[in-house]
Amino acid sequence: MVAVIVILIVLVVIVIALIVMYNNLVTLKNRVKNSWSQVDVQLQRRHDLIPNLVETVKGYATHERGTLQAVVEARNAAMSAKGTADVARAENALTDTLRQLFALSESYPDLKANQNFVDLQEKLTDTENKLSYARMSYNDCVMAYDNAREQFPSNVVANMFSANFTKAEPYDAPAESEAAPQVKF
Repeated sequence: MVAVIVILIVLVVIVIALIVMYNNLVTLKNRVKNSWSQVDVQLQRRHDLIPNLVETVKGYATHERGTLQAVVEARNAAMSAKGTADVARAENALTDTLRQLFALSESYPDLKANQNFVDLQEKLTDTENKLSYARMSYNDCVMAYDNAREQFPSNVVANMFSANFTKAEPYDAPAESEAAPQVKF
């Protein structure tokens, strides 16, 4: 009788431990989703600022259509990108075209003095800072989730429910994009 009680207690402890590990994995997975949503919010804010910036520059740099068109195309590609790796590539291409756009303003002193342009530039800088933080937070959540998925004993639970707990993809910027975009004049 004592052996049966001990076995039951051990089974209850194991079941409780499995439930706790499962719930922890669910929590971490949801944090990854939430963190990606925060990155997405900042990307959307960035995408919303770009048309205003392009319109402001258009008034001063009418013969710079190629650069302006490249910014618009890069923005559209970034908005339609799916998956972390594709989003990272498209956003880095957008950052490169924005660098070209801001380099243009050096040739147009009236543009640099335009208050609307300066305001948009400040908003974009603020957005880039928030985006950088959101990406860092997302990657921290991915690391915590993937660590829990791969470490014993929670990896046993993750493998039992492998369809629910797939590997999360960190936001990796390509090596050439390590420098932050400079938007100062």
